[in-house]
Amino acid sequence: MRFDFTTAGRIIFGPGTREEVPALASRMGRHALVVGGRSRGRTSGLIQGLRARGMNATIFAVDREPTMEIILEGLTLARAESCDLVIGMGGGSVIDAGKAIAALLTNPGELLEYLEVIGGSQSIPNPPAPYIAIPTTAGTGTEVTRNAVIISREHEVKVSMRSDMMLPRLVVADPELTYSLPPHITAGTGLDALTQLVEAFVSVKANPFTDGLCREGLVRAARSLNTVYADGGDKTAREDMMLASLFSGLALANAGLGAVHGFAAPLGGMFDAPHGIICARLLPIVMDVNIRALSVRSPGSQALARYGEIARILTGNPGADARQGVAWVEETCAAMHIPPLSAIGLSEEHIPSLVEKAARASSMKGNPAGLTGQELEEIARRSLTPVPARVPR
Repeated sequence: MRFDFTTAGRIIFGPGTREEVPALASRMGRHALVVGGRSRGRTSGLIQGLRARGMNATIFAVDREPTMEIILEGLTLARAESCDLVIGMGGGSVIDAGKAIAALLTNPGELLEYLEVIGGSQSIPNPPAPYIAIPTTAGTGTEVTRNAVIISREHEVKVSMRSDMMLPRLVVADPELTYSLPPHITAGTGLDALTQLVEAFVSVKANPFTDGLCREGLVRAARSLNTVYADGGDKTAREDMMLASLFSGLALANAGLGAVHGFAAPLGGMFDAPHGIICARLLPIVMDVNIRALSVRSPGSQALARYGEIARILTGNPGADARQGVAWVEETCAAMHIPPLSAIGLSEEHIPSLVEKAARASSMKGNPAGLTGQELEEIARRSLTPVPARVPR
């Protein structure tokens, strides 16, 4: 057995830990590019804290999933202001944007040279500028991954800029920052974390280290995802989901993902839709197709046994089988009003192109079953329809 586990330089978790950032940042640089979301109020306390420490701070807002153009705009601003530190405070889009800007700030060449699939797939030669990631949602786990996901509108696909050196210098995960999230954001981000835990657990690259993270994350998501959707003020459930998200990021960064994210990459480039919603609609379908494929082609596989373990964790039923895990996910998606992908613009005419792009996506390499073109088409076609209605648990 051999495995390699890499993660951020330091991770601080807990309520109120965001207050520690200015002091820690002052040891890393003098002028921070603060990458935030559309609301400046979210980063105002951080800005004040940095300035109280004698630091300069320049704000760059990212109000959508990062495109190549957005990354280059932020890079231009950071260079013009002579920033020597980057802080990303927001959801996955913000943190990915900051990660890419920090990497490009100290490296030569064009962004396209470093992008996978559509570009040169080159690794950066120099360490990025110091980067601090502060997630404000509980879902993507990108604060502890080694890549930044970027949209190319020209190619209609999401691709990654990737390097071990892109792992943040510091991660501060403060569950208090998620208390005010509305139910639809809680649902999309929480189901994204669940997807990542499931996919990393059954991935062909799973290892004992990531297995432990996935099991613990699945336990926390199972007991708290529905709770926090119904009551966003439940602090224990919010903490559980922040941990589940963190563990999902740690796991996927080292074990990879699967077909859900294989489809999500091109879909994110083709349509302006939340990543978590795309993953949520695909998750039960991919689980079902993978279970069927493994049952026929590899009935003794470890991954098939793990789908059964996932079902037992999610349902709390020690006798549950893999199909009951699919049913639990379907019921949860239905309760959270996850729409069919036809609602984001996907139609039958897109399926051939979507399947072709999904088959080439890097995430597909981790899928536990080698899916046929027909099975990939089935996944895409079934995603056009609503989540099946089931009797509530």
